[in-house]
Amino acid sequence: MNSFLDEVAARTPAPGGGAVAAMTAASAAALVSMAARFSSSDAVAEAGDELRARLVRLADDDAAAYTAVLAARGEARREALRAATDVPRAIASAAAEVALLAHGLVESGSPRLVGDARVAELLAEAAGRAAGVLVDINTAETT
Repeated sequence: MNSFLDEVAARTPAPGGGAVAAMTAASAAALVSMAARFSSSDAVAEAGDELRARLVRLADDDAAAYTAVLAARGEARREALRAATDVPRAIASAAAEVALLAHGLVESGSPRLVGDARVAELLAEAAGRAAGVLVDINTAETT
């Protein structure tokens, strides 16, 4: 985790906001998995694990996509921006799935882990909103 945060804090453009949104949602997914395991919800725990792995990959994908945008010029840049918009869109979608799982645990999971489930829900919602902002920004630059 420290090396990721060091990379974000460095004077480099990537990883940036999209990768941070993805890792925030991945952290929320990890909380979902933990809370689900204590609630004997194996299917929810597995879904959380799958979402966490997908979101970690999306963090890497976002950094690569934005690096490609920075390297491109002219029409190639517009095409790279269009492609880069797909990654935060996927992050937002996965984050929404995490938030739904977390909400289910808030409602019916272990009462001792409601706080963890609620934190997961809030983090996933914030990550999804953040990714949505990046979609809007990238879309505006391609028009």
